[in-house]
Amino acid sequence: MFVPVKTKDGQQLMPMHAARARKLVKRGEATPYWSNGLYCIRLNKEPSHRDTQDIAVGVDPGSKKEGFTVKSETHTYLNMQADAHDKVGKKIAKRRELRRSRRSRKCPNRKQKKHNLSHRDRIPADTRARWDWKLRILEWLSKLYPITHVCVEDIKARTIQRAKKWNQSFSPLEVGKQWFYTEIEKRWKLLTLQGYETKEIRNRLGLKKSSNKLSETFDAHCVDSWCLAYHSIGGHPIPENTDIFSIAPLPIKRRCLHREQETKGGKRNRYGGTRCLHTVKNALVKHVKHGLLRVSGYQNGKLTLSEINSSKQVVLQAKENEYTILKRLNFKYKDATTSQT
Repeated sequence: MFVPVKTKDGQQLMPMHAARARKLVKRGEATPYWSNGLYCIRLNKEPSHRDTQDIAVGVDPGSKKEGFTVKSETHTYLNMQADAHDKVGKKIAKRRELRRSRRSRKCPNRKQKKHNLSHRDRIPADTRARWDWKLRILEWLSKLYPITHVCVEDIKARTIQRAKKWNQSFSPLEVGKQWFYTEIEKRWKLLTLQGYETKEIRNRLGLKKSSNKLSETFDAHCVDSWCLAYHSIGGHPIPENTDIFSIAPLPIKRRCLHREQETKGGKRNRYGGTRCLHTVKNALVKHVKHGLLRVSGYQNGKLTLSEINSSKQVVLQAKENEYTILKRLNFKYKDATTSQT
């Protein structure tokens, strides 16, 4: 297990072994902190050197699950499996349906706008959310490790045979992918491999991939992301670290004008929002009895606290003297030691 290291001025250094990191913290030469479920340290003194090696991130996109691997030539630092961001399209369609239905009854609504989006260079909301989720994960990893290369398995949409050239980039998948590649090239060196090339690397190294794509194991998606990182940076042909760190997008309900179903008397209450009383929703809190939880709502002027890795409510009406607000969470996560091959 390797721990991300950062200097006092915020520069990312090469990760160090957990035992060495514990010694630095015990001697007061480093300060520990948590970054979305990962244990990190910040040095309190000037390091002996600031030299870093090349570190690559392999990205294996998927429709339901995605794999990420952070690897150097000598070590595999992190294998991460993320749930795909795939529910924005349905929410956009439902919002459009509710907005149009309000025009036929006496209710606050805006007038219908002129359709002027057909000639704009834009990305659909669901496509942008799906690829922006991958980019946000890479940006978070770049704050922990000195990343230099990003290798992505190139995916292609099925197009109509014998079609014209415009059909090759008509799919939202192709539009989002090209936007994703452009953003990566602004920050790191981009490498791409086709699916059959990833399979050839996997077969040459003697690695097997699971047929159960929804399982939280290394050989489900992280085996491909590891092969992508290995292709970029090289190193030992056998992965020495097969533990995975599972994350998922937070279930955020944006503020609606009102609920879809009215209550007694024909009243429709407001619903959703990103704030709960005096704090932001999905903030990480430390409860005196139940430990680390997240803010998921409020009742009767008191916060509702839920588990970090699920939607299970633990404390319905928490008193202010029972918890301490720590920081805002970016996603749901599970402990890396709970998911092994």
